[in-house]
Amino acid sequence: MRTARHLAAPQETNNMQLDVLESPAPSNRRLPPWLKRPLPTGDILLSTRRIVEKSGVATVCEEARCPNLSECWSHRHATFMIMGDKCTRRCHFCAVNTARPDPLETDEPRRLAGAVAELGLRHVVITAVARDDLPDEGAGHFAECVREIRARSPECAIEVLPADFHARDDCLRILCDARPDIYNHNQETVERLSPSIRPSARYRRTLDVLRKVKQHLPQVFTKSGLMVGLGETREELHQTFVDLRAVDVDILTVGQYLRPTETHAPVARYVPPEEFDEIAAEAEALGFRAVAAGPFVRSSYNAAEVYEAINARKR
Repeated sequence: MRTARHLAAPQETNNMQLDVLESPAPSNRRLPPWLKRPLPTGDILLSTRRIVEKSGVATVCEEARCPNLSECWSHRHATFMIMGDKCTRRCHFCAVNTARPDPLETDEPRRLAGAVAELGLRHVVITAVARDDLPDEGAGHFAECVREIRARSPECAIEVLPADFHARDDCLRILCDARPDIYNHNQETVERLSPSIRPSARYRRTLDVLRKVKQHLPQVFTKSGLMVGLGETREELHQTFVDLRAVDVDILTVGQYLRPTETHAPVARYVPPEEFDEIAAEAEALGFRAVAAGPFVRSSYNAAEVYEAINARKR
């Protein structure tokens, strides 16, 4: 099953064109025309911002400088980032701040569930900073967030996108026992580039996490995402798809890496839209239930539509 590869322009826009990077591209690398898009405006975007700010829960949309923020918020979609906005790891592609985290806020699950209910979400994506400082790496807090949302919004599908918990069985079981509808854990890049792009993670450990989750929750969809444009080859990308299918990953997302700041990993290449079509077809042929590939695709982009489509196919 394919999902939309390239983002359609939002229905309500002004005439401005917005470069998707908030910081300048390197002087020797201009953004190609397909990485410019309309800037959405409107009351719904402002309303979403107010609800998110009132909840006091961070969003990866803001912290990671997602290029889809305006479009998603214009449709009342937001990806919440729990356990604070300070990460214990330093990945060379990610804009989230690396620092000593603050103590967990015990009322965060309640506030998060309230925001999800007020937004009327039918599908919510919850991600988190890595909390290697905690005995359970935050698995219990994550699970409590899932339970609170389930109690407050029982019809809402819940997608989790946690760190790897070092593939610890006890941590994975805690979160799996909360019964999310989708368990998402990103591979991010090919095996050769993984040590330099995300030095605190491990390529094979990510595969191990996804394998263990499927063993704990065989009925739950697993999902993983990749960035392209970091210097990978098509052969390496294909091998990564094969590795993800070998651990029975159901859903794949592939998007263009965009450099958050000059201190992050440089962009090696901007992949043209037509090549994303080829990448998606290649991945689909390997048996993924759904593939979303395109310049602006991110882990949570069109997450509700993908989940509903593959659920409909199961029925």
